[in-house]
Amino acid sequence: MNQYSQKKCVMIIAGEASGDLHGAKLVQGMLDRDPSIFFVGIGGRELRAAGVRILVDAAELAVVGISEVLSKGLSLVKGMSKATKLLKTLKPDLLILIDFPDFNLHMAAKAKPMGIPVLYYISPQLWAWRRGRINKIKTRVDHMAVILPFEEAFYRKHNVPVTFVGHPLLDERKLLENKKPPDRDIEKRVIGILPGSRDKEVLRHLPVMLSSAALLAQHIKDVRFMVSLAPTVNGALFDRIIGAYPALDGLTVTSEHVSEIFRQSRLVIAVSGTVTLEAAISGTPTVIIYKVSPFSYWIGRTLVHVDHIGLVNLIGQKRIVPELVQNEVTPENIAAHVLNILNDPGVLNQTISELAEAGRRLGTAGASKRTAEIALELMNSRAANS
Repeated sequence: MNQYSQKKCVMIIAGEASGDLHGAKLVQGMLDRDPSIFFVGIGGRELRAAGVRILVDAAELAVVGISEVLSKGLSLVKGMSKATKLLKTLKPDLLILIDFPDFNLHMAAKAKPMGIPVLYYISPQLWAWRRGRINKIKTRVDHMAVILPFEEAFYRKHNVPVTFVGHPLLDERKLLENKKPPDRDIEKRVIGILPGSRDKEVLRHLPVMLSSAALLAQHIKDVRFMVSLAPTVNGALFDRIIGAYPALDGLTVTSEHVSEIFRQSRLVIAVSGTVTLEAAISGTPTVIIYKVSPFSYWIGRTLVHVDHIGLVNLIGQKRIVPELVQNEVTPENIAAHVLNILNDPGVLNQTISELAEAGRRLGTAGASKRTAEIALELMNSRAANS
């Protein structure tokens, strides 16, 4: 008998920074209802701070693009081995999986024969690519807690138990407090630059973003730029890239919460990802860009089956904000899209209004609490049937 056998035990796996943050809020929501639960698993700083005993740090596993999955293969295999041993040793009352699909679907397969219920919070993007994985989810996952409105219909169509819990970003008061009205000061000229949360993203995107800023400075009088330095990015690398643009005036680097950039900026240039949805919630028009390795892009072109890469465009089911991918990501293209929005008050106001409508489709605040209730129901159901 292990030392935790008298406690309710939950194993949680979040392999990326956003999952770590949302997972921490879910853990807190569950502890608010049952403080006796013991949490253990894979995650980062946020889950550890929430009281989870972290056995594998998510930073060892996080990857961007298919080619990086290959380069980190050994770390992923070791992580899977540790997680499998933990499942067998603890036999937790519930396994919570957060995004990170290739790793997490493997772990769901290990949990199922042990009779461990599996809750998947924040769905893999099956609706975008590798839809064949739906069969794995049907046989390995007990319940999907999804955060995008169109995901619920997707899973219902495939007869998978699912609940749309709303998006956890709606719990971010800073984003809502900084929401912009369509008639805000037209003369304000601040542009935000959000180059990503990983070193390789910054290496690929920040130079072209800064080059576009240099072009914009030639067309917009007294323009200023706020560049976001994520806590997960190497500061020396960031400084080296910034230092290659000494002639770029009016540039400020900030490590503050991105909501501060949204508050001050008329528009942001952002790498595709969750941050573009944060911009949408705050009502900030965005030019979305994204580049991956040539190999990842070549593979992705054959597998991805969606009309948009930007989450806000997917939710709105239309091109609300511009998005540039791979070879389209040039300083000239970025600058042209920025100027098209900023130089036409009608386009600017329409974009802000359509962002607001997309935000309404995200549901209401309380995603973590709703997901916590589903988790506890799965645990109670298992206890009743055991």
